[in-house]
Amino acid sequence: MLTVHHLGKSQSERIVWLCEELQVPYELRCYTRDARTILAPAEYKALHPIGAAPVITDGELVLAESGAVIEYICAKHGGGRLRPGPDDPSFAPFLYWFHFANGTLQAAMGRLMILNRLNLPDDNPMLLAMRGRVDRAFAAVEARCGESDYLTGPVLTTADIMTLFSLTTMRYFLPYDLAPYPNIRAYLSRIAARPAYQRAMEKGDPGMALLLS
Repeated sequence: MLTVHHLGKSQSERIVWLCEELQVPYELRCYTRDARTILAPAEYKALHPIGAAPVITDGELVLAESGAVIEYICAKHGGGRLRPGPDDPSFAPFLYWFHFANGTLQAAMGRLMILNRLNLPDDNPMLLAMRGRVDRAFAAVEARCGESDYLTGPVLTTADIMTLFSLTTMRYFLPYDLAPYPNIRAYLSRIAARPAYQRAMEKGDPGMALLLS
């Protein structure tokens, strides 16, 4: 049985959403962050040597890393849905945005979050450089969202599922104003209207205000 181990307010929300979009059978086990440290509890860290979300189990398999988990579920349980094939004209853009999510956007936001907690002066070169990197990443998403309904084209793919966390829930950890990004806000409205996304967030993070604007 496929089991999604979901840590509240974490990248594992991607996996819950994926399963809902694919409508594959899965068991959801939810874990709450430590109230003092805001980190994963010991029982979650024990699931996998890396100790971070997401983690799935499928029989004897234990698998971590968002991209790997999404690829595995799509191939093993989803019949390859939610991703274009290599002969599709959108294949290269799909690969770009799928890997942009954690390779550029989420990575830059994570580094900036840490730098912000160091109470560095506003003119610190490293801080300024990382703010610039985050701004450029958001600008790239803004431009793309002005070209099509979803990142790869007119239909949702796993590139969108990979990217959304950084645009929404990650902003609990790194506040970021979306007012200058009308295309991103329109994109988030389209996502918010999807029944599978609504089900996923209600199951995984019930009561959490969704940062969709």
